[in-house]
Amino acid sequence: MDSPSSEVKIVSQCFVKPKTIPEKWKEPYHLSPLDLVMLSMHYLQNGLLFLKPSMISESDDAIKTKDFMETWLQKLRDSMAETLVHFYPLAGRLSTLKTDNPISYSVFVDCNDSPGAGFIHAKSDLSVRDIVESKYVPLVVQSFFDHHKAVSHDGHTMSLFSVKVTELVDGVFIGLSLNHAVGDGSSLWHFFNSLSEIFNAETDNLLLKNPPVLSRWFPKGYGPVYSLPFTHSDEFISRFESPVLKENIFHFSSETITSLKSKANQECRTTTISSFQALTAFIWICITRARKLPYDHEIRCSLAANNGTKLDPPLPLSYFGNCISAIRSKTVTSGELLENDLGWAALKMHQAVIGNTREEVSATIKNWMKSSYVFHLEKLLGAMVVHIGSSPRFKMYECEFGMGKAVAVRSGYGGKFDGKISAYAGREGGGSIDLEVCLLPEFMEALESDQEFMSLASSSS
Repeated sequence: MDSPSSEVKIVSQCFVKPKTIPEKWKEPYHLSPLDLVMLSMHYLQNGLLFLKPSMISESDDAIKTKDFMETWLQKLRDSMAETLVHFYPLAGRLSTLKTDNPISYSVFVDCNDSPGAGFIHAKSDLSVRDIVESKYVPLVVQSFFDHHKAVSHDGHTMSLFSVKVTELVDGVFIGLSLNHAVGDGSSLWHFFNSLSEIFNAETDNLLLKNPPVLSRWFPKGYGPVYSLPFTHSDEFISRFESPVLKENIFHFSSETITSLKSKANQECRTTTISSFQALTAFIWICITRARKLPYDHEIRCSLAANNGTKLDPPLPLSYFGNCISAIRSKTVTSGELLENDLGWAALKMHQAVIGNTREEVSATIKNWMKSSYVFHLEKLLGAMVVHIGSSPRFKMYECEFGMGKAVAVRSGYGGKFDGKISAYAGREGGGSIDLEVCLLPEFMEALESDQEFMSLASSSS
Protein backbone atom coordinates (compact mmCIF):
# COMPACT_ATOMS: atom_id res chain seq x y z
CA MET A 1 0.00 0.00 0.00
CA ASP A 2 1.52 3.34 -1.01
CA SER A 3 1.94 6.11 1.54
CA PRO A 4 -1.11 8.35 1.40
CA SER A 5 -0.95 12.11 1.48
CA SER A 6 -3.81 14.33 2.48
CA GLU A 7 -4.24 17.84 3.70
CA VAL A 8 -4.93 18.28 7.39
CA LYS A 9 -7.31 21.22 7.75
CA ILE A 10 -7.62 23.11 11.02
CA VAL A 11 -11.26 23.48 12.07
CA SER A 12 -10.74 25.49 15.23
CA GLN A 13 -8.02 26.42 17.71
CA CYS A 14 -8.03 28.01 21.13
CA PHE A 15 -6.07 28.21 24.35
CA VAL A 16 -6.94 26.38 27.55
CA LYS A 17 -6.08 27.61 31.02
CA PRO A 18 -6.24 25.59 34.24
CA LYS A 19 -9.80 25.21 35.50
CA THR A 20 -8.79 26.84 38.76
CA ILE A 21 -5.68 28.97 39.15
CA PRO A 22 -3.13 27.58 41.66
CA GLU A 23 -1.70 29.95 44.26
CA LYS A 24 1.75 29.71 42.66
CA TRP A 25 0.40 30.82 39.28
CA LYS A 26 1.69 34.38 39.64
CA GLU A 27 5.19 33.35 40.71
CA PRO A 28 7.99 32.71 38.17
CA TYR A 29 8.49 28.97 37.67
CA HIS A 30 12.24 28.45 37.52
CA LEU A 31 13.86 25.78 35.38
CA SER A 32 16.54 23.34 36.48
CA PRO A 33 19.94 23.09 34.75
CA LEU A 34 18.63 19.74 33.44
CA ASP A 35 15.88 21.70 31.69
CA LEU A 36 17.94 24.62 30.41
CA VAL A 37 20.22 22.36 28.34
CA MET A 38 17.13 21.52 26.24
CA LEU A 39 16.42 25.08 25.04
CA SER A 40 17.62 24.33 21.50
CA MET A 41 15.96 20.90 21.20
CA HIS A 42 12.74 20.25 19.28
CA TYR A 43 9.39 19.97 21.03
CA LEU A 44 8.53 16.41 22.02
CA GLN A 45 5.64 15.06 19.91
CA ASN A 46 3.80 11.84 20.67
CA GLY A 47 0.24 10.78 20.04
CA LEU A 48 -2.29 7.99 19.99
CA LEU A 49 -4.56 6.81 17.17
CA PHE A 50 -8.07 5.60 18.05
CA LEU A 51 -10.94 4.11 16.10
CA LYS A 52 -14.20 5.98 16.45
CA PRO A 53 -16.88 3.96 18.24
CA SER A 54 -18.41 1.36 15.91
CA MET A 55 -21.85 2.96 16.19
CA ILE A 56 -20.33 6.06 14.62
CA SER A 57 -17.95 4.53 12.08
CA GLU A 58 -20.59 2.18 10.69
CA SER A 59 -23.26 4.84 10.43
CA ASP A 60 -23.96 7.03 7.45
CA ASP A 61 -25.61 9.56 9.70
CA ALA A 62 -23.33 12.60 9.46
CA ILE A 63 -25.32 14.44 12.12
CA LYS A 64 -24.76 11.65 14.65
CA THR A 65 -21.01 11.73 13.91
CA LYS A 66 -20.93 15.51 14.27
CA ASP A 67 -22.78 15.36 17.60
CA PHE A 68 -20.39 12.71 18.90
CA MET A 69 -17.31 14.77 18.01
CA GLU A 70 -18.68 18.03 19.41
CA THR A 71 -19.57 16.39 22.71
CA TRP A 72 -16.30 14.47 22.85
CA LEU A 73 -14.15 17.53 22.02
CA GLN A 74 -15.85 19.61 24.71
CA LYS A 75 -15.26 16.87 27.26
CA LEU A 76 -11.59 16.62 26.25
CA ARG A 77 -11.15 20.42 26.55
CA ASP A 78 -12.78 20.40 29.97
CA SER A 79 -10.59 17.47 31.05
CA MET A 80 -7.51 19.32 29.79
CA ALA A 81 -8.45 22.40 31.84
CA GLU A 82 -8.78 20.24 34.93
CA THR A 83 -5.53 18.35 34.24
CA LEU A 84 -3.66 21.64 33.85
CA VAL A 85 -4.53 22.47 37.46
CA HIS A 86 -2.06 19.73 38.39
CA PHE A 87 0.43 20.61 35.61
CA TYR A 88 -0.03 24.38 35.64
CA PRO A 89 3.44 25.36 34.23
CA LEU A 90 2.33 23.83 30.89
CA ALA A 91 -0.14 26.69 30.50
CA GLY A 92 2.65 29.28 30.75
CA ARG A 93 5.22 30.81 28.41
CA LEU A 94 8.98 31.13 28.59
CA SER A 95 10.39 34.45 29.63
CA THR A 96 13.96 35.76 29.75
CA LEU A 97 15.21 38.22 32.36
CA LYS A 98 18.44 40.05 31.47
CA THR A 99 20.35 42.46 33.68
CA ASP A 100 23.53 44.39 32.95
CA ASN A 101 24.72 45.07 36.49
CA PRO A 102 25.42 42.44 37.51
CA ILE A 103 25.35 40.64 34.15
CA SER A 104 22.64 37.97 34.24
CA TYR A 105 20.61 35.96 31.70
CA SER A 106 17.92 33.71 33.14
CA VAL A 107 15.11 31.79 31.42
CA PHE A 108 12.00 30.77 33.37
CA VAL A 109 8.30 29.95 32.89
CA ASP A 110 5.91 32.87 33.27
CA CYS A 111 2.47 31.51 34.09
CA ASN A 112 0.96 34.91 34.83
CA ASP A 113 1.18 36.43 31.37
CA SER A 114 0.00 33.61 29.11
CA PRO A 115 -3.17 32.73 27.19
CA GLY A 116 -2.73 29.06 28.19
CA ALA A 117 -1.95 25.75 26.50
CA GLY A 118 -2.99 25.12 22.91
CA PHE A 119 -5.99 23.08 21.80
CA ILE A 120 -6.54 22.41 18.09
CA HIS A 121 -9.25 20.51 16.23
CA ALA A 122 -8.35 19.43 12.70
CA LYS A 123 -9.79 17.14 10.03
CA SER A 124 -8.41 14.84 7.38
CA ASP A 125 -10.03 12.57 4.80
CA LEU A 126 -7.62 9.77 5.70
CA SER A 127 -8.71 6.55 7.34
CA VAL A 128 -7.07 4.65 10.20
CA ARG A 129 -5.94 2.01 7.68
CA ASP A 130 -4.14 4.73 5.69
CA ILE A 131 -2.00 5.40 8.75
CA VAL A 132 -1.34 1.91 10.13
CA GLU A 133 -1.19 -0.13 6.91
CA SER A 134 1.02 2.15 4.86
CA LYS A 135 4.44 0.59 4.17
CA TYR A 136 6.12 3.54 5.89
CA VAL A 137 4.77 6.00 8.41
CA PRO A 138 3.08 8.58 6.14
CA LEU A 139 4.61 12.06 6.13
CA VAL A 140 1.15 13.48 6.86
CA VAL A 141 1.44 12.17 10.45
CA GLN A 142 3.77 15.10 11.12
CA SER A 143 0.75 17.35 10.50
CA PHE A 144 -1.08 15.67 13.39
CA PHE A 145 1.04 17.72 15.82
CA ASP A 146 1.39 21.37 16.73
CA HIS A 147 4.79 23.14 16.89
CA HIS A 148 6.21 21.59 13.70
CA LYS A 149 10.03 22.09 13.69
CA ALA A 150 9.84 24.41 16.73
CA VAL A 151 12.61 24.37 19.33
CA SER A 152 12.08 24.87 23.05
CA HIS A 153 13.24 28.49 23.03
CA ASP A 154 10.27 29.27 20.78
CA GLY A 155 8.18 28.83 23.92
CA HIS A 156 8.69 32.55 24.47
CA THR A 157 6.05 33.17 21.81
CA MET A 158 4.40 29.74 21.39
CA SER A 159 2.46 27.64 23.85
CA LEU A 160 4.63 25.32 25.93
CA PHE A 161 2.15 22.52 25.44
CA SER A 162 -0.67 21.74 23.06
CA VAL A 163 -3.18 19.04 22.21
CA LYS A 164 -4.06 18.61 18.54
CA VAL A 165 -7.03 16.41 17.74
CA THR A 166 -7.16 15.29 14.11
CA GLU A 167 -10.47 13.73 13.11
CA LEU A 168 -10.09 11.02 10.47
CA VAL A 169 -12.89 9.36 8.48
CA ASP A 170 -13.14 6.51 10.98
CA GLY A 171 -10.73 7.51 13.71
CA VAL A 172 -9.29 10.18 15.97
CA PHE A 173 -5.64 11.04 16.53
CA ILE A 174 -4.67 12.85 19.74
CA GLY A 175 -1.24 14.47 19.33
CA LEU A 176 0.60 16.06 22.25
CA SER A 177 3.44 18.55 21.82
CA LEU A 178 5.58 19.37 24.86
CA ASN A 179 8.33 21.96 25.18
CA HIS A 180 11.47 19.92 25.94
CA ALA A 181 12.80 22.56 28.36
CA VAL A 182 9.75 21.95 30.56
CA GLY A 183 9.67 18.14 30.49
CA ASP A 184 10.95 14.91 28.96
CA GLY A 185 9.20 11.88 27.50
CA SER A 186 8.25 10.60 30.94
CA SER A 187 6.62 13.99 31.63
CA LEU A 188 4.64 13.89 28.37
CA TRP A 189 3.20 10.44 29.08
CA HIS A 190 2.56 11.38 32.71
CA PHE A 191 0.30 14.18 31.44
CA PHE A 192 -1.31 11.88 28.84
CA ASN A 193 -2.16 9.29 31.51
CA SER A 194 -3.47 11.98 33.87
CA LEU A 195 -5.62 13.49 31.11
CA SER A 196 -7.08 10.04 30.47
CA GLU A 197 -7.73 9.50 34.18
CA ILE A 198 -9.63 12.77 34.47
CA PHE A 199 -11.50 12.23 31.18
CA ASN A 200 -12.82 8.91 32.49
CA ALA A 201 -13.52 10.09 36.04
CA GLU A 202 -17.04 10.03 37.42
CA THR A 203 -16.55 13.23 39.48
CA ASP A 204 -15.02 16.68 39.09
CA ASN A 205 -11.93 17.93 40.97
CA LEU A 206 -10.38 14.48 40.92
CA LEU A 207 -7.35 13.75 43.10
CA LEU A 208 -4.92 12.08 40.69
CA LYS A 209 -3.58 8.63 41.53
CA ASN A 210 -0.11 9.83 40.55
CA PRO A 211 0.07 13.64 40.92
CA PRO A 212 3.17 15.28 39.42
CA VAL A 213 5.91 16.65 41.65
CA LEU A 214 6.47 20.12 40.19
CA SER A 215 9.23 21.28 42.57
CA ARG A 216 12.31 21.60 40.38
CA TRP A 217 15.56 19.87 41.26
CA PHE A 218 18.66 22.03 41.69
CA PRO A 219 22.20 21.00 42.63
CA LYS A 220 23.07 21.64 46.26
CA GLY A 221 24.23 25.21 46.70
CA TYR A 222 22.50 26.45 43.54
CA GLY A 223 19.13 27.71 42.38
CA PRO A 224 16.39 28.30 41.91
CA VAL A 225 17.48 31.21 39.68
CA TYR A 226 20.37 30.27 37.42
CA SER A 227 22.08 32.65 35.02
CA LEU A 228 23.21 31.30 31.66
CA PRO A 229 26.53 32.59 30.24
CA PHE A 230 24.91 34.28 27.26
CA THR A 231 23.71 37.73 26.28
CA HIS A 232 21.42 36.78 23.36
CA SER A 233 19.58 33.66 22.19
CA ASP A 234 21.50 33.70 18.89
CA GLU A 235 24.51 32.53 20.89
CA PHE A 236 22.94 29.21 21.88
CA ILE A 237 19.99 28.39 19.59
CA SER A 238 20.44 26.30 16.43
CA ARG A 239 17.76 24.68 14.26
CA PHE A 240 18.57 21.17 13.12
CA GLU A 241 16.92 20.22 9.83
CA SER A 242 16.62 16.49 9.28
CA PRO A 243 17.29 15.02 5.83
CA VAL A 244 14.45 13.15 4.13
CA LEU A 245 14.00 9.91 6.07
CA LYS A 246 12.03 6.69 5.78
CA GLU A 247 10.24 5.81 8.99
CA ASN A 248 9.02 2.32 9.80
CA ILE A 249 7.58 0.59 12.86
CA PHE A 250 9.11 -2.82 13.56
CA HIS A 251 7.47 -5.16 16.06
CA PHE A 252 9.36 -7.56 18.29
CA SER A 253 7.39 -10.17 20.20
CA SER A 254 8.19 -10.97 23.83
CA GLU A 255 9.38 -14.43 22.72
CA THR A 256 11.81 -12.91 20.22
CA ILE A 257 13.21 -10.50 22.81
CA THR A 258 13.60 -13.30 25.37
CA SER A 259 15.47 -15.34 22.75
CA LEU A 260 17.83 -12.42 21.99
CA LYS A 261 18.51 -11.96 25.71
CA SER A 262 19.26 -15.66 26.17
CA LYS A 263 21.56 -15.72 23.12
CA ALA A 264 23.52 -12.62 24.25
CA ASN A 265 24.00 -13.94 27.78
CA GLN A 266 25.08 -17.38 26.53
CA GLU A 267 27.64 -15.86 24.18
CA CYS A 268 29.03 -13.71 27.00
CA ARG A 269 28.73 -16.47 29.61
CA THR A 270 26.83 -14.14 31.91
CA THR A 271 23.28 -13.50 33.12
CA THR A 272 23.50 -9.73 33.52
CA ILE A 273 22.56 -8.52 30.01
CA SER A 274 18.97 -7.29 29.98
CA SER A 275 16.32 -7.87 27.33
CA PHE A 276 16.50 -4.25 26.17
CA GLN A 277 20.32 -4.27 25.99
CA ALA A 278 20.16 -7.39 23.81
CA LEU A 279 17.51 -5.85 21.53
CA THR A 280 19.55 -2.64 21.29
CA ALA A 281 22.66 -4.60 20.31
CA PHE A 282 20.70 -6.48 17.64
CA ILE A 283 19.31 -3.34 16.00
CA TRP A 284 22.74 -1.66 16.20
CA ILE A 285 24.35 -4.57 14.35
CA CYS A 286 21.62 -4.71 11.69
CA ILE A 287 21.63 -0.97 10.98
CA THR A 288 25.43 -0.93 10.78
CA ARG A 289 25.29 -3.82 8.30
CA ALA A 290 22.65 -1.95 6.27
CA ARG A 291 24.85 1.15 6.10
CA LYS A 292 27.71 -0.81 4.47
CA LEU A 293 30.35 1.32 6.19
CA PRO A 294 34.10 0.99 5.66
CA TYR A 295 35.70 -1.55 8.02
CA ASP A 296 37.54 1.15 10.01
CA HIS A 297 34.63 3.60 10.27
CA GLU A 298 34.07 4.61 13.91
CA ILE A 299 30.55 4.11 15.25
CA ARG A 300 28.68 4.05 18.53
CA CYS A 301 25.24 3.40 19.97
CA SER A 302 23.48 5.40 22.66
CA LEU A 303 20.40 5.12 24.86
CA ALA A 304 18.28 7.74 26.60
CA ALA A 305 18.45 7.09 30.34
CA ASN A 306 16.45 8.42 33.26
CA ASN A 307 18.87 9.66 35.93
CA GLY A 308 16.29 10.47 38.61
CA THR A 309 17.56 7.89 41.09
CA LYS A 310 21.18 8.99 40.57
CA LEU A 311 20.71 12.64 41.55
CA ASP A 312 21.41 14.06 45.00
CA PRO A 313 18.83 14.03 46.44
CA PRO A 314 17.14 11.33 44.27
CA LEU A 315 14.02 12.42 42.41
CA PRO A 316 10.59 10.96 43.14
CA LEU A 317 9.21 8.75 40.36
CA SER A 318 6.47 11.31 39.66
CA TYR A 319 8.96 14.19 39.17
CA PHE A 320 7.84 16.47 36.34
CA GLY A 321 10.73 17.89 34.35
CA ASN A 322 13.91 16.69 32.67
CA CYS A 323 16.22 14.13 34.24
CA ILE A 324 17.59 12.29 31.20
CA SER A 325 20.93 11.87 29.50
CA ALA A 326 22.33 9.87 26.61
CA ILE A 327 24.34 6.81 27.66
CA ARG A 328 26.94 6.14 24.96
CA SER A 329 28.73 2.92 24.16
CA LYS A 330 32.46 3.05 23.68
CA THR A 331 33.37 3.94 20.11
CA VAL A 332 34.14 0.87 18.00
CA THR A 333 34.72 0.32 14.31
CA SER A 334 32.16 -1.05 11.92
CA GLY A 335 34.40 -4.06 11.31
CA GLU A 336 34.70 -4.85 15.01
CA LEU A 337 30.95 -4.77 15.49
CA LEU A 338 30.14 -6.95 12.49
CA GLU A 339 32.86 -9.57 12.95
CA ASN A 340 31.84 -10.23 16.57
CA ASP A 341 28.63 -11.85 17.86
CA LEU A 342 25.49 -10.43 19.45
CA GLY A 343 26.86 -10.96 22.95
CA TRP A 344 29.91 -8.80 22.20
CA ALA A 345 27.72 -5.85 21.15
CA ALA A 346 25.26 -6.42 24.01
CA LEU A 347 28.11 -6.39 26.51
CA LYS A 348 29.20 -3.00 25.13
CA MET A 349 25.69 -1.66 25.81
CA HIS A 350 25.60 -3.30 29.26
CA GLN A 351 28.92 -1.66 30.18
CA ALA A 352 27.61 1.72 29.04
CA VAL A 353 24.52 1.33 31.25
CA ILE A 354 26.37 0.26 34.40
CA GLY A 355 28.93 3.01 33.75
CA ASN A 356 26.20 5.61 34.15
CA THR A 357 26.79 5.78 37.90
CA ARG A 358 25.70 8.32 40.50
CA GLU A 359 29.29 9.63 40.49
CA GLU A 360 29.35 9.98 36.71
CA VAL A 361 26.03 11.87 36.67
CA SER A 362 27.19 14.13 39.51
CA ALA A 363 30.48 14.92 37.75
CA THR A 364 28.62 15.82 34.52
CA ILE A 365 26.34 18.23 36.39
CA LYS A 366 29.25 19.81 38.29
CA ASN A 367 31.10 20.40 35.03
CA TRP A 368 27.99 21.98 33.51
CA MET A 369 27.63 24.34 36.47
CA LYS A 370 31.22 25.48 35.91
CA SER A 371 30.82 25.90 32.16
CA SER A 372 27.20 25.92 31.02
CA TYR A 373 26.04 24.95 27.55
CA VAL A 374 22.89 24.11 25.60
CA PHE A 375 22.49 20.84 23.69
CA HIS A 376 22.57 21.05 19.89
CA LEU A 377 21.19 17.97 18.16
CA GLU A 378 23.69 18.06 15.30
CA LYS A 379 26.63 18.07 17.76
CA LEU A 380 25.20 15.26 19.87
CA LEU A 381 24.86 12.93 16.92
CA GLY A 382 28.24 12.43 15.36
CA ALA A 383 28.49 10.36 12.19
CA MET A 384 26.49 7.17 11.77
CA VAL A 385 25.18 6.98 15.31
CA VAL A 386 22.30 4.79 16.41
CA HIS A 387 20.33 6.37 19.25
CA ILE A 388 17.35 4.88 21.06
CA GLY A 389 14.95 7.18 22.86
CA SER A 390 11.52 6.95 24.48
CA SER A 391 10.79 3.85 26.61
CA PRO A 392 8.59 0.73 26.46
CA ARG A 393 7.97 1.35 30.17
CA PHE A 394 5.74 4.34 29.43
CA LYS A 395 2.07 3.42 29.91
CA MET A 396 0.99 4.44 26.44
CA TYR A 397 -1.89 2.06 25.81
CA GLU A 398 -3.44 2.73 29.22
CA CYS A 399 -4.57 6.13 27.92
CA GLU A 400 -8.22 5.78 26.89
CA PHE A 401 -10.74 8.42 25.89
CA GLY A 402 -14.06 6.66 25.42
CA MET A 403 -13.01 4.93 22.21
CA GLY A 404 -11.35 1.83 23.60
CA LYS A 405 -7.67 0.98 23.47
CA ALA A 406 -5.51 2.96 21.03
CA VAL A 407 -4.71 1.34 17.70
CA ALA A 408 -1.18 2.72 17.49
CA VAL A 409 1.40 5.18 18.84
CA ARG A 410 2.95 7.67 16.43
CA SER A 411 5.31 10.64 16.74
CA GLY A 412 5.98 13.91 14.94
CA TYR A 413 8.97 15.53 13.24
CA GLY A 414 10.73 16.58 16.43
CA GLY A 415 14.13 15.10 17.26
CA LYS A 416 14.39 12.76 14.28
CA PHE A 417 17.54 12.01 12.29
CA ASP A 418 19.19 9.14 10.44
CA GLY A 419 19.64 6.42 13.07
CA LYS A 420 17.03 7.68 15.55
CA ILE A 421 14.93 4.92 17.09
CA SER A 422 12.03 5.31 19.52
CA ALA A 423 11.04 2.36 21.68
CA TYR A 424 7.36 1.84 22.48
CA ALA A 425 5.49 -0.85 24.35
CA GLY A 426 3.88 -3.31 21.95
CA ARG A 427 0.11 -3.00 21.76
CA GLU A 428 -0.51 -6.54 23.00
CA GLY A 429 1.74 -5.97 26.03
CA GLY A 430 3.48 -8.91 27.66
CA GLY A 431 6.95 -7.48 27.11
CA SER A 432 6.62 -6.96 23.35
CA ILE A 433 8.28 -3.84 21.92
CA ASP A 434 7.76 -1.68 18.84
CA LEU A 435 10.77 0.18 17.46
CA GLU A 436 10.11 3.29 15.38
CA VAL A 437 13.17 3.36 13.12
CA CYS A 438 14.23 6.45 11.12
CA LEU A 439 16.83 5.94 8.38
CA LEU A 440 17.93 7.44 5.08
CA PRO A 441 15.97 5.71 2.27
CA GLU A 442 18.91 3.61 1.00
CA PHE A 443 19.67 2.36 4.54
CA MET A 444 16.03 1.51 5.21
CA GLU A 445 15.84 -0.48 1.97
CA ALA A 446 18.97 -2.41 2.97
CA LEU A 447 17.61 -3.09 6.47
CA GLU A 448 14.37 -4.45 5.02
CA SER A 449 16.43 -6.76 2.80
CA ASP A 450 18.40 -8.10 5.79
CA GLN A 451 17.19 -11.68 6.25
CA GLU A 452 18.34 -12.00 9.87
CA PHE A 453 16.62 -8.76 10.85
CA MET A 454 13.35 -9.50 9.06
CA SER A 455 13.26 -13.05 10.48
CA LEU A 456 12.88 -11.53 13.95
CA ALA A 457 11.05 -8.26 13.24
CA SER A 458 7.64 -7.77 11.71
CA SER A 459 6.71 -4.45 10.17
CA SER A 460 3.61 -3.11 11.89
CA SER A 461 3.14 -0.13 9.58
